[in-house]
Amino acid sequence: MTHAKHSRYAIFQKLFLIALFVMVGQTLLNAQKKSIPDSLKAIQLSGVVVTEEEGEVVPLPYVNIYVKGTTRGTFSGNDGFFSLVVRKGEIVVFSTVGFKTVEYTVPDSLNRTRYTIYQILSRDNILLPETVVYPWPSREHFNIEFLAMDVTDVLEENAVENLSEKALAQLREYLPSDGVENVGLYLRQQADSYVYAGQIKPIKVLDVFAWQRFIQAWKRGDFKKKK
Repeated sequence: MTHAKHSRYAIFQKLFLIALFVMVGQTLLNAQKKSIPDSLKAIQLSGVVVTEEEGEVVPLPYVNIYVKGTTRGTFSGNDGFFSLVVRKGEIVVFSTVGFKTVEYTVPDSLNRTRYTIYQILSRDNILLPETVVYPWPSREHFNIEFLAMDVTDVLEENAVENLSEKALAQLREYLPSDGVENVGLYLRQQADSYVYAGQIKPIKVLDVFAWQRFIQAWKRGDFKKKK
């Protein structure tokens, strides 16, 4: 066998071995995929939690969302958006204070790895017995204090000045945030970090709720130059 024929034979042998390895690897990969039951395949369940307020659909933030019987869960963000890994047939629970808890069963007929839903929560009305608080022990004490009350014009003018829009605007601008506001801001930031943990935060250019808030703010004149 000449040197040229020997070289062509060696190249052909290498190409044959490479093609054989690729075919065997592809066969094993397909067999591995087929061996995983449909009930164990992961599904990325995403969506928005909403509720109804004054006839309008609004997003519902800070809703607890978890898979029943597991430790997997998340929170809805400020815009009600959530994303969670589930499997077919699992039950996803939506719960938050003041709203009825809802259980959603992931359909067994899904043939996709990504699924989107809009979950509606309705308010849970809790009726408490009426409680009447009086500033005085009895009606007689109230009559005495009422007749002794100073209702001069000076006090009325001071009250009107203290409750004017200008005075309230100055208080809103210069008063520091209290503990409740700081805790609320911290919880909102934590909820946002949990929602997008381990993934890139989406750019919601097509967010219907964001566009709705923008249009309403534009109609109110929030973007006009302040004098």
